[in-house]
Order: sequence, then C-alpha cells, then structure tokens
Amino acid sequence: MMAPDGIGVLLRERREATGRSREEQALFLVRFQDGEPFDAGNLKRWEKEKRLPTPRWYQLLAEGYELTVQEIVRAVTASRRWRRATRHADGVDGEEETAVKRRSFLSVAALATGITAVPGIAEARTGINAGLSGSDAGDLAYLDGAFERHRGGYHGRSPVVVLDQMKADLNLLRDVLGRPHPAGIRTDLARTAAGITGLVAIIQHDRGDQRDAHGWFATAEQAARESGDKQMLAWVLARHAMVPLNYGASNAAANLAARARAESGDAPTASAALAAAVTARALASAGDHQGALRAVADARTIAERLDGTQAADTWFGYPMQKHHVHLSQAFTLMGHTRDAYAEQEAALALTHSPSIMVRALLEMDAATCLCSDGDPTSAVDKAVDVWEKLPPAYRGGLIRTRAEAVRQVLPGAAHDRLEEALATP
Repeated sequence: MMAPDGIGVLLRERREATGRSREEQALFLVRFQDGEPFDAGNLKRWEKEKRLPTPRWYQLLAEGYELTVQEIVRAVTASRRWRRATRHADGVDGEEETAVKRRSFLSVAALATGITAVPGIAEARTGINAGLSGSDAGDLAYLDGAFERHRGGYHGRSPVVVLDQMKADLNLLRDVLGRPHPAGIRTDLARTAAGITGLVAIIQHDRGDQRDAHGWFATAEQAARESGDKQMLAWVLARHAMVPLNYGASNAAANLAARARAESGDAPTASAALAAAVTARALASAGDHQGALRAVADARTIAERLDGTQAADTWFGYPMQKHHVHLSQAFTLMGHTRDAYAEQEAALALTHSPSIMVRALLEMDAATCLCSDGDPTSAVDKAVDVWEKLPPAYRGGLIRTRAEAVRQVLPGAAHDRLEEALATP
C-alpha cells in the first residue's frame, strides 16, 4: 500500500487530471529541463512508490505538475513516514529485508557492468543507492549544498523572498534529522543544521520578528553544540547578539557577544571579528564609550588579519564592508560623527551590489550624525528621502527600527515630519 497523502498518489492524480499517459507526461517534463530526455520509468516507480524522487527532481516535478516545491517535499516526507510505519507494523524480518535489498543491489550492479548497459547507467545508480541500506547520501549532499547556496546573502532579494525559497530545504532538513545516522555523519549534519537554522534566524531578525529569531538562534546553538564545531557556535552566538542589539537590549547583546568572543578563541576568524564589533556597538549603546573604543580596536586588529575565506562577503564571512557598517553604528551611537562619516564612506565604497538594506542603514546612521552635528533639517531630509525610496518589502523590521531611532533624536517639526513619513504604508 502507498501513503494516501504521499508522492505516488499526488503525481498520479495530477497526471490523470490532465489526461496524459506516463509517456506523455515524461515528454512534457522534457521542456522543463532544456530538452534533456526524461525516462517514463521514473514516473512509474514514483507513482507506485517503488522509489521516491530525490531532491534533484523536486524543482522539475513542481514545474511539470504545476505544484510548489513545498508540496513535493511534503508528499515525499509523507511517503517516507508511511514506509517506516508500515514496515514496523508488518514486522518485516530485518535479515530477510536485507537479503531483498542485496538481491536488488546485485541485479542492478550486474546490469551496470555490462557494456550494453551504458544507456541505463542513471537507472543503475538509482538501484544501487536503493540497495545500500540506509543510504541518505543524496539528501545529505543536497543539504550541504543548500547551506552553501543560502549563506551568500540577499543579493538584492527581500528577506521574505529568501525565506520562502528556503522552506523546502527546511522541510527536508527536518526529515533527514529524524533518521538514524552514524556518529560522523550526524556530526556533519548537525553543523549543516546549525548553519541553515542560523540563516533563518538572521532573516527573521531582519524582518523584525524578534521572538522567532531568538527561537531559531536557540535551535542553531543546540545544533552547533551537538556538532562540536566551536567556530560555528561562536558564529551563532555573535549573530544572535545582534537581535537584542538592534532591538534595544544592549546588556543582553554584550553578554552574548562576550560568549561568542570566548568561543572564537585567539585565531583571527570572522566570528571573532563580528563578536568584537557587536561588543563595540553594544557598549556604545549602553554608554560605555571607553569599553566600546577598546572593542573597536579589537575588531580592527582581527579584521586586518583575516584571510580570504574568513573575509568572504557572505553571512558567514566578515568582509570589510560589513566591518565598516558595524563601526559606523558604533561611532554614531557614541556621537563621534567624524569617525562615523568616515566609516560610512568606506562602507559605501565597498558596496557594489544592490544591498538595499545596507545602504538604508548607513543613510540612517548619517541622518543621526547630522542631527548630532546640530543640523536636524538635513537629518530629517535624508531620513525621509531614504524611507520614501525604500521598496515596501523593506519598510519593516531592522530598517524601521533604525528609522525610529533617528526619529527619537530629532526635535520638534523634524520629529513630526519623520513620524508622518513612517506612518505612510
């Protein structure tokens, strides 16, 4: 029997609703993979759940069946759970099941070794994978690649768009974590889980969902500790510190940053530099300017020693652009406007992509500096101009919080003007 809400039922019902045979559906799928042939036998195996599609096929199936990737992932997950439940209920003998798998492996391997079997080599690999007990290599490799793919940052996309694109990978991660794995693989999987959940936490922070951001960071910290990777743990703690930092809890931010700095050790790493920069901002916000300046010096020393990998422009790196953005905010909070302006200029000079959020945050820092320098009119002009040019998807979360901070320091009519602008959807 097949799962009533599984992938086999879903694909068969969607195909039959269009009146296509499996062969016709296979031809239809060809158009979604640049004319590359597609074996109708795959559809038969998937519909009967003799095999389950691996993540490499999810996007193709979503397009070819007019579904979302999330719907494909949910159906595959349901089929996997049904398999486990029915195997347990039927009391299948472990040795007998292993023998069946071994026969499947040997028969497919025999085909694969024949010279005339070359055209079916892809199917041979599928059979071999099925014959290897507990093989999750495809899913694990996919998740590792997904981690690398998502860690690159927004690249002009809004936080909501990026989060939506990660949903299918989060569902797969949840499913894979529920399977048994050897200790070494489990360690690597925990590290991947820490990275992916940490990225979700960053996005939720940027969207302004503080509670959910804290929750995802707690999950990321748990995974990082399970992995035993101290640098991953340091990164999670340093990024977590930015939630209370940007939403008005400087003492909590300083404590998290101090933990991150301790975990990062003495080596010049991105997590160490970020922890020092966050410490500088937290202490500046709390009014400890001397402590903030010491943390600025610490961040500068580490940043100058980072190698290319640690200084990469990703959410896991600490590029000089991010360095200047953090120091801009630290000096702005201390009222050291000359230093703040210099950091803003340096950051903008290194900002080549759209970087809508980064540019907006720097401009809000500049507006605060103008107010500190006694020019509230220019300050409100800059803040209102930045706000009105923002796409609607960015008018919330972190940027709104920074704009509200500017409003709080503006006097009289300037204060009221920015308040009116922020009230506009």
